[in-house]
Amino acid sequence: MIEKVNEAVDFIKRLHSEKPQVGIVLGSGLGHFTNEIKVEKEILYKEIPHFPVSTVEGHSGKLVFGTIGDKSVVAMAGRFHNYEGYTAQEIVFPIRVMKYLGIENLLLSNAAGGVNPDFKVGDLMLINDHVSQFVPNPLIGKNDNEVGPRFPDMYEPYNKELIQRAKNISKANGINCKEGVYISVTGPTFETKAEYRMIRAIGGDAVGMSTVQEVIVAVHMNLPCFAVSVITDMWVDGHELTVSHEEVLKAAKEAEPKLTCIFKELIASL
Repeated sequence: MIEKVNEAVDFIKRLHSEKPQVGIVLGSGLGHFTNEIKVEKEILYKEIPHFPVSTVEGHSGKLVFGTIGDKSVVAMAGRFHNYEGYTAQEIVFPIRVMKYLGIENLLLSNAAGGVNPDFKVGDLMLINDHVSQFVPNPLIGKNDNEVGPRFPDMYEPYNKELIQRAKNISKANGINCKEGVYISVTGPTFETKAEYRMIRAIGGDAVGMSTVQEVIVAVHMNLPCFAVSVITDMWVDGHELTVSHEEVLKAAKEAEPKLTCIFKELIASL
């Protein structure tokens, strides 16, 4: 695995030698954040050795290098999912590559379904914890102790200081952010009524098809994480619900300016 990571890193460094300070992962319908980056180099996933390729609408499929303010960043415009047929190890491969490129913090976003009745479509939820048992763990298999420990501590996978900074930024900009627990599932099906009830019963506030495996690997490599869910659809027990991917993308696009504000100011504070 590390040999493949190093091959990808060496390829990227030949095209762009600047060390990024912050890594960014953009979820479904949130790719326009790259417009905030003063772009220095874009590299298509399909050009990078061992990189998977995005197959989902709303994920453009490239690494974007540049600056936001005085910070050097690399953004994933498009991520990978179990439902595309990728293994857990393939899904997290770009996270390992960004770490080996030199990033010191990882910011992630996703589109998620809300199950907390206090939420509404368009809300932002700062993720303070997650449940990972419904997706394959990317650390299964032989461990490389030079990368991280065999049994990493996941007690606080989302950095408390970054969460507090985001809260302060939200308050200062009049953004009403929620906070809660993200449940990751494989997809590609949206949840049944019984599954929504189960997710709420085990303590979930939002459910989605990404992020958790990426955060597990980041924590394994001692990389501080901050993540936000855009609530793009809602389930409330007793109410009828239908949801489509098109509706998810539309809701994400409408909420994107709020996410952009938080990410930009959080990056500036690092």
